[in-house]
Amino acid sequence: MNGAESLLRTLVGSGVEVCFGNPGTSEMHFVAALDRVDGMRTVLGLFEGAVTGMADGYGRMAEKPAATLLHLGPGLANGLANLHNARRAATPLVNIVGDHATYHAQYDAPLASDVHGFARPVSAWVHSSASARTVAADGALAVQAALQYPGQIATLILPADTAWLEADRPAPALPKPMPAQVSTEAIDQAAIALRSGKKSVLLIRGAALKERGLNAAGRIAAAIGARIACDTFAPRCQRGAGRARIERIPYFAEQIVEFMRGTEQLILVGAKPPVSFFAYPNKPSWCTPEDCRILYLAHAHEDGTAALEALADTLKATHQRLDTDTLNKPDIPAGPLDARTAGQVIAHYLPEGAIISDEGATAGGGVHRFAAAIEPHDHLTLTGGAIGQGIPLATGAAVACPDRKVVCLHGDGGAMYTLQALWTQAREALDVTTVVFANRSYAILNIELGRVGAGDPGPKAFSMLDLHNPELDWVKLGSGMGVESTRATSVEEFANQLGSAMKHRGPRLIEVVL
Repeated sequence: MNGAESLLRTLVGSGVEVCFGNPGTSEMHFVAALDRVDGMRTVLGLFEGAVTGMADGYGRMAEKPAATLLHLGPGLANGLANLHNARRAATPLVNIVGDHATYHAQYDAPLASDVHGFARPVSAWVHSSASARTVAADGALAVQAALQYPGQIATLILPADTAWLEADRPAPALPKPMPAQVSTEAIDQAAIALRSGKKSVLLIRGAALKERGLNAAGRIAAAIGARIACDTFAPRCQRGAGRARIERIPYFAEQIVEFMRGTEQLILVGAKPPVSFFAYPNKPSWCTPEDCRILYLAHAHEDGTAALEALADTLKATHQRLDTDTLNKPDIPAGPLDARTAGQVIAHYLPEGAIISDEGATAGGGVHRFAAAIEPHDHLTLTGGAIGQGIPLATGAAVACPDRKVVCLHGDGGAMYTLQALWTQAREALDVTTVVFANRSYAILNIELGRVGAGDPGPKAFSMLDLHNPELDWVKLGSGMGVESTRATSVEEFANQLGSAMKHRGPRLIEVVL
């Protein structure tokens, strides 16, 4: 076998089952090996930013890495924005990046670049294979690195000759890293602090936002009276009826300050203290009260779920959880179609076990007010703030969970960044319904323009944030990608279209005109 085949067999043997790719000439031996190796599903993306976003969505839901296949430095660079988001989400992911043959590098061919330099800022592990006979071992190390808890990005650079030259054999899978266990001292410290009666917030991130961790946090909150919260952009949070209700930290700095007001103790579980997303003139960047005591129950590399369960047991908390709601789906609203009524329609129709990929920006918040009492679901967010993640994130989640309905909420401006993922949804017949909120504007930037103290903006400034002239036609854009697409201009139209999409499988797009 050649180096490419030895690598592919190693990836499959290490549990990597999906490769999202946009390959080029340097990766052709890896592509050819796909027909000689069973066990690897290949998913083509038409832009590398869609490829990396799909791998992120897959990793968040499958809780194991997919591979990406990217073409040289420029291909990797095209995918960096969503690799940034994946890094912030702590998603396990293995990048396979082709490079020029080792002996060809001396000639500085047009596509020569600093692949290491592109990879390093978004990767916890970067390595370039030096020989076809070491490629397989390098691949096993890459998978192990990606699985380092809670998850990280590993980038393996594959010079073309290391892929085509003769190799010996695949490498065996390496042991999967496990999360570190929290010390008894940390649990005892948190228990003493919570028993003090001071106003406390448990801020949770990572795997502890799944049902087990939320149940334990709810027990603690019920016993002690503490609040439980998650970040604005938590990578994955399980919500809905029957689950402990969790508060979501708001977005703007002054809202975070108000949210945290009066908090005397902040207990972190895989999270960091909340800060403002950006710096603003005369507004705080640090949003926790200065006199608030900060304790770490579990760091990101530690098992936050087990820590919460141990803390609940130490506090002798009963198994009664705090603020669990019974199912109470909202009715279809009356009135004009806006962010609030659209959110109510989505909350009404969302099926049990759905996955929400949320990049709705200013228009996507309508569903949050109902989240605690609607059907149990998973909520995925734009973790790193690099817009253009929602559609590919939903696509990858649908590959990971083919038996679950995926609903993508997206602003029209951000959706243009990676709309190529709609084509992949059609090609793979994925069960994703994309709701594009069409307000013909980068609405969040209009808000930010007023917040940053940029003076008195005029027509040129506002034109940079406007999506009219011409207006985007999402019915044509979606249809052109092979996705059945419709437009809703009223609550009734949206309810009928979304209700139909929830009853049938396959990709759909609904443009909601606001």
